[in-house]
Amino acid sequence: MKKIGLLLALLLVLGIGTPLSAMADNADAVPLTGEYINVYNWGQSIADGSDGSVDLIAEFTRRTGIKVNYSTYESNEAMYTRLKNGGSSYDVIIPSDYMIGRLIAEDMLLPLDFENIPNYQYIDEEFKNRSYDPENKYSVPYTWGTVGIIYNTKYVTKPVDSWSILWDEEYAGKILMFGNPRDAFAVAQFLLGIDVNTTDKEELRRAAEKLKEQKPIVQQYVMDQSYSQMEREEAWIVPYYAGDYLTMKANNDNLAFAFPKEGFNLFIDAMCIPKSAQNKKAAEMFINFLCDPEISAANMEFLGYATPISEAKQYMSEELVNNEVAYPSAEILALGRSFETLPDETIRYMDELWTTTVRAGEGVSWVVYALIAAGLGVLALYLFIRNKKRNDY
Repeated sequence: MKKIGLLLALLLVLGIGTPLSAMADNADAVPLTGEYINVYNWGQSIADGSDGSVDLIAEFTRRTGIKVNYSTYESNEAMYTRLKNGGSSYDVIIPSDYMIGRLIAEDMLLPLDFENIPNYQYIDEEFKNRSYDPENKYSVPYTWGTVGIIYNTKYVTKPVDSWSILWDEEYAGKILMFGNPRDAFAVAQFLLGIDVNTTDKEELRRAAEKLKEQKPIVQQYVMDQSYSQMEREEAWIVPYYAGDYLTMKANNDNLAFAFPKEGFNLFIDAMCIPKSAQNKKAAEMFINFLCDPEISAANMEFLGYATPISEAKQYMSEELVNNEVAYPSAEILALGRSFETLPDETIRYMDELWTTTVRAGEGVSWVVYALIAAGLGVLALYLFIRNKKRNDY
């Protein structure tokens, strides 16, 4: 929806929709305070000024004088590992629902002071009191969305309404797959009719075997790499997030999106403050800023994800608000299932299956190629020396 973001930014500059119109003029900018926060978010998950969008980080600094050091991750698991291993201090992180539950269970988050987040009042009630944070103590919803199948209509001519298309050998070498275990396992679980929150080891093993069956036709296991692969038509099919589909679609109109009939993940990403935070109040100010309805509107116009703030929709384009991929019908949403926080034992078993069954043997082929290349190099050198000696005689 980045093209729509360009229109929104133009309207803001013209003064339609204050206070964001002030972004065009830094005369009232707050001087830098010396404070800064470290924000850790998904890749390509905030309006950054590109494609005519509003640079929300720059706008936050303009309003508060607080600088933002912004870095990104590709998956919840990568973010968790970084936090768990320490060595980095983040003030704001934006994990998904099931990961928030895990972080709370492991005492890795700070409770929020909602006195510093008055815009929390705009969060829709349906996004509060969720199972991952039932008392709304540790998180504030940022976006919500769905997972489905993105495919290229030029090359994928069969009907796309099932996860089974990802196992179709006709598209071998043109299929991308999730590069993280929770999302990848869910695809197989939906296809097999297994609960995506199962803790049953046999069911998890069945899902792993299904993913192993798919592996020979998978071009690559990816996360954010799916953007370039799909936009350049180097791959034709990928299971991925609906909001990111809308971004890809803006760059390649041949792309389409399908909700699989077996069901799909319905998720919420939310803003949290980890225990490593050095500037909690400034972090809460940043969270509050992103909950401003006009800010949320500008952000979602760029991202294509759905806002948990209905108040924001009045500032958004009708095209996005009425988009059935970003905001599916109740009938479609009924097929969605949220990930719950799994027990540690289940997480470890899933990770083990991911490594030893699904992704087993990766890298071996490169070792073989390297050995062959080295052998050919030695042979070539031997033949060169032998021929040179013959010529010398």
